[in-house]
Amino acid sequence: MDKRTFIKTSGLGALGFSLLPAALKAKGQEAKLRTAHIGVGNMGFEDLRDVASHPQVKVTALCDVDTNYLKAAHDLFPDAKIFSDYRVMFDEIGGGIDAVIVSTPDHTHAPASLAAMQEGKAVYCQKPLTHYVSESRAMNKLATEKGLVTQMGIQVHSFYDYKLATLLIQDGIIGKVHTVHAWSPKNWGYDGAPPEGEDPVPAHLDWNLWLGTSAKRPYKEGYYHPGNWRKLMDYGCGTLGDMGVHIFDTPYNALELDVPLTIKTECRKPNGFGFPVNNTVSYEFPGTPYTDKTLKWIWYDGPGMPPAHEDLILPGQVADDGKKRAATKTDISLEVKATAMNQLPEQGAMFVGSKGRLLLPHFMQLPRKIVNGEYVDISKDIAKHNLGEPIRNYASEGPKHYHQFVDACLGKAECSAPFSYAARLTETILLGVIAGRFPGQTLHWDAKTAQFAEAEANEFLSGDYRSF
Repeated sequence: MDKRTFIKTSGLGALGFSLLPAALKAKGQEAKLRTAHIGVGNMGFEDLRDVASHPQVKVTALCDVDTNYLKAAHDLFPDAKIFSDYRVMFDEIGGGIDAVIVSTPDHTHAPASLAAMQEGKAVYCQKPLTHYVSESRAMNKLATEKGLVTQMGIQVHSFYDYKLATLLIQDGIIGKVHTVHAWSPKNWGYDGAPPEGEDPVPAHLDWNLWLGTSAKRPYKEGYYHPGNWRKLMDYGCGTLGDMGVHIFDTPYNALELDVPLTIKTECRKPNGFGFPVNNTVSYEFPGTPYTDKTLKWIWYDGPGMPPAHEDLILPGQVADDGKKRAATKTDISLEVKATAMNQLPEQGAMFVGSKGRLLLPHFMQLPRKIVNGEYVDISKDIAKHNLGEPIRNYASEGPKHYHQFVDACLGKAECSAPFSYAARLTETILLGVIAGRFPGQTLHWDAKTAQFAEAEANEFLSGDYRSF
């Protein structure tokens, strides 16, 4: 079945209902949300643990193509039924599941999530929401038509510093924003040639199910499962699709952005197999109440990123003109050691506005305001929002995003990263990934038609699903 047919079929018969939250809410505080988990290794294991930490969750089913991962998860939840194929799971016990958590490699996000939503299940799906732009739009459409509770797995969306930065930007702390720089030195890229030959598939892995709807390919040890698929075009979305989602999220949310007008990526020529190790992606967005008429956004990833740029000079650093900017070392609201105040965070974002700059490290550090080359005390700006003291403990903060999803399914909360938001953010990310296939060329995106003006780029918006 080709992908377009699958997506179209997945939307048929959607009647627009929201039975799950109401039904569970009617049962009162003792109601249990019966969850099924597709992908329970690595990040999937963390998702499983954090969802299950909610007192009203009953882990009902576990599904993974790797029996080693499946055993480890089943040891923790021995009452759950186990499966290797999510389609078999839905066929056999679909009526006994309320919500599905999808934590697979990126290329399986949409097939598994669409199957779950077609069954009327609430879905928590890891980031990036999908592997293709067409899938993001299809998932948002189906979730909306069926009135389902949905959440994308961007846990830091619910963290103190990111909520604070959103409030400060929307307060106008640096005026209208005209530029955002965001970066990560992570390397989910591969500049080498595709592997030659074939290795025996490990006994614990169902290679056909791991490939799923993607094209058939010989198994090669160390290239795909378990850890390197993010580097490869057929399965992942590179560093932009991994860390980019986290680091884009707060500026994107704070500035209330939609999808971009243009995209241009500077990177090596495509090799048809792996993503480039280093990428610089430039976006132009239509303006919002918090930006200039348009917004320029520059993303940098890979070793050595970001490069030197005047917008990224911190107090105490030496600029290109040789002049040293003085660093204020008495601002207790900065929550960083004085010796680190003139060091750009390894990962983060810089908002550049008409009244200064706001640096948002990634992660668990307060944003820092910079005006005329000096840090400015923002403690009063922070205090007026009554957010309390920041908690610097991932173990306690991480589950909050998951619990928000569970509570929404129980009719007690609303999700802060539903597919209506996640689909737009993911589309933005994926347009930058596609632009990497046309290095140095500016692509023009029409949000209404979901097409590029450059016809040659449109073939990468979707693709064919393999029958498996």
